[in-house]
This record gives sequence, structure tokens and C-alpha cells, in this order.
Amino acid sequence: MLLIPEVRNIILIYCIVVLTAWWKMFEKAGIEGWKALIPFYNMWILAEIAGRPGWLGLVMVLCTTMDEIGFIAAVVVQIIIYSDLAKAFGKGMGFTIGMLVLPIIFFPVIAFGKSTFR
Repeated sequence: MLLIPEVRNIILIYCIVVLTAWWKMFEKAGIEGWKALIPFYNMWILAEIAGRPGWLGLVMVLCTTMDEIGFIAAVVVQIIIYSDLAKAFGKGMGFTIGMLVLPIIFFPVIAFGKSTFR
């Protein structure tokens, strides 16, 4: 599917902002930042930063490729991981909702803000 150049640029900017934030967030957690750039592996590490087993991150990714039930399961797992991730950086449930709805804003807040990994 071909995208309008403006839409493609917006998607590219979104990806750059979020991956840059993940890089910095990984470093705050004591993980090498480049690991944020590797698909699937970055979700494994994200789950581990949240205090969950790494395979749960892969479950989240793989469930998105399934039917409606798989998508719902992926969203539930994503809520669990993001909730624990917010707690790991000293944030609450409101921040979890923000990471789900506006990741382009809330991940950079964790990455470049004053929050520290606990």
C-alpha cells in the first residue's frame, strides 16, 4: 500500500521519537540503548525492564498478528507491561494510560524527564 508522502513523514517522525525515547529509557534502566532498535528483542527487554519475563513481550507482539481475540490479548498484556513499566520509573496508572494513548509524548517524558529507574 502506498502512503501519501506527508503521512509517511509523520509515521517516520513518530518512529524516530519513540525509538529515541526507548533508547534513553533503556539506558536509564542500565540496558544498552541500541537494543531498543532491534524488533521483537526490544519488546523482550521492555518486559524485563518492567519486571516481567521477557517472553511476555514477545507474546504481546505475536498476539497482534492473530484474530480479534489475539488482539485483545495483546492489549491486555500491553496494559500489564506498561503499568509495571510506569511503576518502575515511579509513575502511576494515569501515566500508564498516557503511554497507551499518546506514546509519542509519554515515553519521552520518562526518557528525558527526571524520573529514575527503581
